Amino acid sequence: MANYPKVLESLIAKLMRLPGIGRRSAERIAFQILNSSHQEAKELADSILRIKHNLGLCKICNNLSEKDTCDICQDPRRHKDTICVVEEPKDVLAVEKTANFNGVYHVLMGSIAPLEGRGPDDLKIKELLSRLKNGAIKEVIIATDSDTEGETTALYLTKLIKPLPLGMKISRIGVGIPVGSNLEYIDSSTLSKALESRREV
Repeated sequence: MANYPKVLESLIAKLMRLPGIGRRSAERIAFQILNSSHQEAKELADSILRIKHNLGLCKICNNLSEKDTCDICQDPRRHKDTICVVEEPKDVLAVEKTANFNGVYHVLMGSIAPLEGRGPDDLKIKELLSRLKNGAIKEVIIATDSDTEGETTALYLTKLIKPLPLGMKISRIGVGIPVGSNLEYIDSSTLSKALESRREV
């Protein structure tokens, strides 16, 4: 069976490593890059390298940031006494799009998923507890996904936080989020309603 030239096959193979990209999609993307101008291809390559070199995690909340501290953590208008706990940096953007939350965030960088070999120690849970122990936090909103891993993570966090002698409120995002769904795919109005109807746990 005839194959594409090695350099093209190599690009297709690397594109197939991306989530949701199969052979056909990888081929289409590769040919789009091949047919683009040298300048366009260079700009794409430069953008990828800039992400790797310049984008990191906020030292406070683990959100994506080009600086040591993200814009949200630096914003003096945000309510620093309310923390919304999410699984991934992309979930921060999902909540922000609701325009219904003015607190700060803590990104766990995943969820508890034993079948995938990911436990509590693999997440940024110790960092969360460290933030809570300063006594300045009034409410923790657990906004993990409503799938099995997200619910497991929410339950684990609740058990850890509740015994802390801080008198803080612990809530879970409420109605409107379909069971088993991911936060990033929820429309803004539904997610906004879920934040409004969060329940104390």
